[in-house]
Amino acid sequence: MSVCVASNTYTVSDPFISSLEMLILGDSIYNTTKFDSHALHLVARHSFGHNGSIIRYPDDQFDRYWQPYEENVSVTASKKIPAVSGFWNIPPSKVFETALSTAQLESMELRWPPFSLPNSTYYIALYFADNSDSMSSNSRVIDMHINDVRYYSNLVLSSEGAAVFATRWPLGGLTKITLSPAANSNGSPLINAGEIFDVLRLGGRTHTRDVIALEELKNSLRNPPLDWNGDPCLPRDYTWTGVKCSEGERTRVISLNLTGMGLLGSLSPSIANLTALNGIWLSNNSLSGVIPDLSSLKLLEILHLQDNQLTGEIPSSLGEMKSLRELGYVHMLDISAGLGYFKKKLRVGAYVGSMSISTFLGTCYEVAVLAKQQSDRPHTR
Repeated sequence: MSVCVASNTYTVSDPFISSLEMLILGDSIYNTTKFDSHALHLVARHSFGHNGSIIRYPDDQFDRYWQPYEENVSVTASKKIPAVSGFWNIPPSKVFETALSTAQLESMELRWPPFSLPNSTYYIALYFADNSDSMSSNSRVIDMHINDVRYYSNLVLSSEGAAVFATRWPLGGLTKITLSPAANSNGSPLINAGEIFDVLRLGGRTHTRDVIALEELKNSLRNPPLDWNGDPCLPRDYTWTGVKCSEGERTRVISLNLTGMGLLGSLSPSIANLTALNGIWLSNNSLSGVIPDLSSLKLLEILHLQDNQLTGEIPSSLGEMKSLRELGYVHMLDISAGLGYFKKKLRVGAYVGSMSISTFLGTCYEVAVLAKQQSDRPHTR
């Protein structure tokens, strides 16, 4: 897991973070949210009728914080506590020890959460359990409205409890929750606890395969750029040094330019997994080892590896890459036998710069042939 804390464009203050915690939730916790595209931001979480300290771990196995909440309505103490293992989101059993209710068979209004909300879409979860000894089974039935819009009708409250949730409910300003006894109810309404989250759409992320490939490339370098942490492409204003990314929802790494950065280490074969690359510039460094097979880079047009300490063969697969049109001059490498296809009648001389891939490889082949012919001649002193 990586976390990036960055400044917003509308503030000049420095980013900071005081603490970071990661908790593993069960499979039935908030699992109606598509977490691949959305996130939940906690707005309020309360235990209604509770006036003690915050309820948290060990009462809540997931260490969620349940704030105490009281209003000018009747507070009811529960006689029995339901088994929470069957509850959606698994609230702690302690929140069912108290409830807000009415003394008479009448509606109850809650101003909750107790502050104004910005216009947005919210996830709302409300928790109920009828644990009084005075009520017969299934005799307490309630209707619910939020800001006078029907939220749920004919909810039968029992000692087993119930959770009612909405995954995308529009809210803005102050919120009023109205609980009313249904026409067939013999008991007044009650409520034990509630949670509300702002549903946030994620801003996207770099293609997972590209992230893994760059992380492996980073590990193969002895001195990678200092900012190579977190997401390589996002936020847009904080991409990794030398990394250029595509626009749009599916963010890909499209070029890598680390020219003259004094890099030490080798080229990880994982660079071939950056399949959206159209350009690689790694010249004027101190990279060693061999050139990995890049044949999977079907979109690669430009490759510059000159002025490094690379050894071994120039991969013959480079000659088969149809899109590759420019290759930086790479010397001191063996010419693969598979490059005979590029033999051309070219004038051979000192060359610095770039040329087409077929021209370059043909030149390298001619150099190798001339060198061999010279070595076969008798030597005189």
